[in-house]
Amino acid sequence: MTHISEIRTVGVPVTDQDRALAFYTGALGFEVLMDAPLPQLGGRWIVVAPTGSSASIALVPASEGNPAGVDTGIRMASPDAKGAHQHFLASGVDTDELLEWPGVPPMFSLHDPDGNRLYISQA
Repeated sequence: MTHISEIRTVGVPVTDQDRALAFYTGALGFEVLMDAPLPQLGGRWIVVAPTGSSASIALVPASEGNPAGVDTGIRMASPDAKGAHQHFLASGVDTDELLEWPGVPPMFSLHDPDGNRLYISQA
């Protein structure tokens, strides 16, 4: 029996929390769940998520041991990956090519302003 019931929040290191917050809420359309001072981290505890999602992303200050510009491994879902891909390209988001392989949902990756890679696949 496990004592863990869910994956709630994944931290993404960012060099400028205000710039990251603008990207995740503006370009990606996430909502702010929390934005509180956290001097222990040298910034704020900022949590964002797609509306209604049970999982979220914490935009944490990058540090020597937790650098920005990483492959986060975070996979997000869209009901229309091809449409989302076109939207992000048109919006100027650093977006990689749309992958459409037989038997696999369409998917692509994009990068936040710090170069952190996130993935989107069709739900």
